[in-house]
Amino acid sequence: MNGWTMAGAVRQLAAGVSLLGCLVSTHAATDTIRIMVSGMEKQIYLPAALADRLGYFKEQGLDVQLLSDTSGVNSEDELLTGAVQGVVGFYDHTIYLQAKGKFVQAVVQFSQAPGEAEIVASRLADAVHSPADFKGRTAGVTGLGSSTHLLTQYLAAIHGVKSSEMTIVAVGSGAGFVSAIRQGRIDVGMTTEPTVSRLLHSGDARLLIDMRTPRSTDKVLGGVYPGACLYMSTLWVSTHRAQVQRLVNALVKALHYIDTHSAEDIAARMPVDFYLGDQALYVAALRDSKSMFIANGEMPQSGPATVLKVMKMVNRAVQSKPIDLSRTYTAEFTSAAR
Repeated sequence: MNGWTMAGAVRQLAAGVSLLGCLVSTHAATDTIRIMVSGMEKQIYLPAALADRLGYFKEQGLDVQLLSDTSGVNSEDELLTGAVQGVVGFYDHTIYLQAKGKFVQAVVQFSQAPGEAEIVASRLADAVHSPADFKGRTAGVTGLGSSTHLLTQYLAAIHGVKSSEMTIVAVGSGAGFVSAIRQGRIDVGMTTEPTVSRLLHSGDARLLIDMRTPRSTDKVLGGVYPGACLYMSTLWVSTHRAQVQRLVNALVKALHYIDTHSAEDIAARMPVDFYLGDQALYVAALRDSKSMFIANGEMPQSGPATVLKVMKMVNRAVQSKPIDLSRTYTAEFTSAAR
């Protein structure tokens, strides 16, 4: 082979390698499924983190990237813009988005209770005994438009307090929420585990309303209340059924792991920073509220109606629009996962 031919062959080979690299890169980007979790460290979203830590997504042949944000309302925006393919957040977002003319659906339901609690700063424990005392107070929520915002408004409303008679501020979760209580920036607030137990254990707050288990939630909301789930664009689900099924397979397997293992075993699988400095407290909180998780990932039959009842009372967008609950979730994938 002469020099000219050799040089040409090298150039062709280089071009081929470059093209192959582009194709591989494009293929990998297409195959990566990005899921926004509305607070990775929250125990209510444990199945997503657990499925990742135990390798269940990879076992299904999936490349899943879990991203974390502090509030469900921000995650909702990421889904609508196409920045992520799914959101691990609260089921109520599927109803709200339908009221706005946008269709998403829960493909696997994690919990049958919010897994949240309303707490009051200890300095006001003698003055605030129930949501009837929220008038003139400042209430903290993870984000405006979030599920904690919705439930805070509802609890106030059924106790005769209008939203205009109180101040609701977004303080995030975890360390942000803890600081807001300790610094006196909020009087009451709704948050999740392990933040709830951290504030109760330190003496900075007292428990006001408990919705961390199905039993306690039924007393407050009058029924099963589906909270955490994986929801996705209805259009994306209809065009990516194989990927959705594999996602659901992994998450149902994680839910089964939660159902069949102790809180100690589950906590041992989590990153150390999830404990917020106290592993024993994290384990105790998980043990006490583990009953909120649904082992097979299926939507509780009466759950959607309970959520709609809550939203109809305080959400103007939902109040003014007919809602087809059958389009807010699907049992197709969880049934197949079994």
